[in-house]
Amino acid sequence: MLNTKEIRSYFPILNLEVNGHPLVYLDSGATSQKPIQVIEAIKKYYEFDNSNVHRGVHTLGNRATESYEGAREKVRGFINAKSSKEVIFTRGTTTAINTVAQSYGLANVKEGDEIVITYMEHHSNIIPWQQLAKITGATLKYIDLEEDGTLSLEKVRETITDKTKIVSVVYVSNVLGTMNPIKEITQIAHDHGAVMVVDGAQAAPHLKLDVQALDCDFLAFSGHKMCGPTGIGVLYGKEALLDAMEPIEFGGEMIDFVGLQESTWKELPWKFEGGTPIIAGAIGLAAAIDFLEEIGLSEIEKHEHELAAYAMEKMSTIEGLTIYGPQDPLKRAGIVTFNLDEVHPHDVATVLDMNGIAIRAGHHCAQPLMKWLKATATARASFYIYNSEADVDLLVAGLRTAKEYFGDVF
Repeated sequence: MLNTKEIRSYFPILNLEVNGHPLVYLDSGATSQKPIQVIEAIKKYYEFDNSNVHRGVHTLGNRATESYEGAREKVRGFINAKSSKEVIFTRGTTTAINTVAQSYGLANVKEGDEIVITYMEHHSNIIPWQQLAKITGATLKYIDLEEDGTLSLEKVRETITDKTKIVSVVYVSNVLGTMNPIKEITQIAHDHGAVMVVDGAQAAPHLKLDVQALDCDFLAFSGHKMCGPTGIGVLYGKEALLDAMEPIEFGGEMIDFVGLQESTWKELPWKFEGGTPIIAGAIGLAAAIDFLEEIGLSEIEKHEHELAAYAMEKMSTIEGLTIYGPQDPLKRAGIVTFNLDEVHPHDVATVLDMNGIAIRAGHHCAQPLMKWLKATATARASFYIYNSEADVDLLVAGLRTAKEYFGDVF
C-alpha cells in the first residue's frame, strides 16, 4: 500500500479534530482534500502573478498566460490527448457534459434518433440527455445492469443500434464503484456510428486515463475530486469534433472579430472559454496533476483496490449490513456503498460524524440507480490516497456503535 503517513502530512486539514476525535475523511468521492502543493500554487498565483490572460502585454499578464496555458498542456499529457487544442477548461464535469449535449447534441441529434446511457449515471450525465431528447424528439435509452451492478457487453450490444447517435457512460460509478469497460463500449458505439462520451469524474483521481487508447470522443472530469480546487474541470474532445461545434457561451476571450451584426470565434480551444477563465483553478489543477503523478496513478489504483478489499472483508462481519456493487474488489474503485438494516443512512452518518468520521449519505445524485437498487438512500465510504486500513477499522467500529445504539432504540 501507499505510504499514507507521508501522504497525509501534505494535507493540513487532516490534522483537524472533529467532535473531539481526529478527522477520518471518507468522502473523497464527493470532493477530495487538497495538498499543500496545490494550496501554495494557487497562493503564489494570487500573490505574484495575478492578472488576466491572453490580453495584456505586460509582465504579469504574460506570466499568468504562461501558467494557464502550461496547465492546459499538463492536462493534455495527463490524459494523453493528441493536442492541447483538445483540452477545454470548464467549471467541472457537469458543465463539460452540458457543453457536449447543447453544442454537439443539438446539431447532430434529431427526432427518431437514440441517446444511450446506463442506470448507474450521476444526475449530471442524465439530465442533459433528458433535455436533449425532449428538445429534439430523440429517445433516451438505458443499458440495464447485471445483478452485481456491472455492465455486460452483451446488453450494451442489445441496446446500442444504428439509430444511436450518442452513448454516454460513467467510467467509474460514484455509488457502486463499478469500473466500466469503456474501451469496449466505445468500439460498439463506433461500430454503429455513434459518438462516445465518458463521465470521468470518479476515474481521473484514481486511475491512468489515456483518451487515445480508449478512443472516446469526449471525456469530462473535475479538478476537485483529484486534489485540485473546486470550480475547475476539463472537457476533452477529438479535435475534428470540437472544431465543427459551436460555442454555447459568448462574450470576451472567445471572439476573433466582433462586428455590429456578425462575429467570428477564436480557434480551439479558446472558442469554448468565454469570459475571464478560471485561471487560479487551472494552475491549481496542474499542481494536483504533478502531485498525483509523483505518487503514481497505477500505485493509487492498486492502493484503492487493496483498501476496498480490506473494507469489504471487515464490513461484511457486521450482521445486517448490505454492500452494493461488485463483490470483486478488482472490479471496483475505492468506493464502498452500504446500508445497515433498519437504520437510515443519515442516522448512520450522524453517529459516525460524532466520532470524527466523514462519510456520505443520501441518493448520491443517482436517484435512478437508487430505484434500481430498491433503496431510497445509501451510505457511502469513499477512500483515497490519504486513507489507510486504520481508517477502515475506525469506520467498522463506528458502524458497530451505530448498530448497537439504534438496535437499543428500536
